[in-house]
Amino acid sequence: MLEFTRITAPDHPLFPRAFALYEESFPIHEQRTREKQEKVLSHPDYRYEVILEGSSFVGILLYWEYRDGRYVEHFAIDPALRGQSYGSQALRALGERGRPIVLEIDPPVEAVSVRRKHFYEKLNFWENPFSHIHPPYRPGFQGHDLVVMTYPKPWEKEKYEAFASYLADTVMADCRDRNR
Repeated sequence: MLEFTRITAPDHPLFPRAFALYEESFPIHEQRTREKQEKVLSHPDYRYEVILEGSSFVGILLYWEYRDGRYVEHFAIDPALRGQSYGSQALRALGERGRPIVLEIDPPVEAVSVRRKHFYEKLNFWENPFSHIHPPYRPGFQGHDLVVMTYPKPWEKEKYEAFASYLADTVMADCRDRNR
């Protein structure tokens, strides 16, 4: 059975391992700098959770709790453990916590992104028709098109707009000031 350990400070003993997986799993334009990641750990809405099976490190589930649900910002399973149902188990466990979930994926145009979309669809996530550009995390990068997927059902435009505002105003607040 999977367990989830929340990290709220960079001195947590699991933070280095979790941050290394974060860096290897996402392209640089989809990552906060280490300094910004360390600062956001203490935000009351933010959940930086390490996924464990017993004492074994399995992956990370980084999400935001907000009024309308949970926004999964980053989710990754250790590459050596992929394909063993850990990702499905982790997302099912999050869904069982009883709140709607929203996440973003790359547009399904090449084989990897098509497989990723099917993975989420098997877990009852729905593709939504909204045009969505995720703001850049770092200077020198542009926002990028993503597909919004929601669980357990598709969203109405108003709910999407509330999420987009939360994303811009809260989740990405530390990334707006390009002079820091």
